[in-house]
Amino acid sequence: MKGMANNLMKIILIGIQGSGKSTQGKLLGKKLQVPYLSTGHIFRVLSKKDTPLGKQIKVLMNVGFLIPDEKTLKIVEEYLTRPEYIKGFVLDGFPRTLAQAEKFQQDINKVILLKISDKEALWRISGREEIREDETLMAIRKRIEIFHKFTEPVLDYYRQKGILLEVNGEQTVEQIHKEIVGKLHI
Repeated sequence: MKGMANNLMKIILIGIQGSGKSTQGKLLGKKLQVPYLSTGHIFRVLSKKDTPLGKQIKVLMNVGFLIPDEKTLKIVEEYLTRPEYIKGFVLDGFPRTLAQAEKFQQDINKVILLKISDKEALWRISGREEIREDETLMAIRKRIEIFHKFTEPVLDYYRQKGILLEVNGEQTVEQIHKEIVGKLHI
């Protein structure tokens, strides 16, 4: 994979809320010279719109539930047709279910799992200076529960494809980035 930064590079970051996906996604995007895209950000933007879809997304996010598979797939696939994603991307927060992973129409190079404990995730989120509307303790606990129930089969799916890289997410930001870069051979 040496020299991959010049070629098409499509990376997915997976981890429970608070695992550092956005921090690592931005660092990795910069390193690979591809845009970082958070589906959470897309959904937060959509949830502010006064549309039936926006209202539905806001309600689901505020209680910690997942946006339905078909809707999520359509939104993400549509987003990735934008010109800035032609040379690749670092995608955070998708796919969250096995159905999404199986139906996703992109050739993914690597999937990086940032592994942290549930306790560490809750501690990190509760320590944030700015807590979002969808980060109530109840919503976070629900998201962690959903992650274990629905997203762990996604990890097995990518593990079987031989593209899953597991990284210890309970290190410093620099150590995690170094481990990711090392495992990607870039």
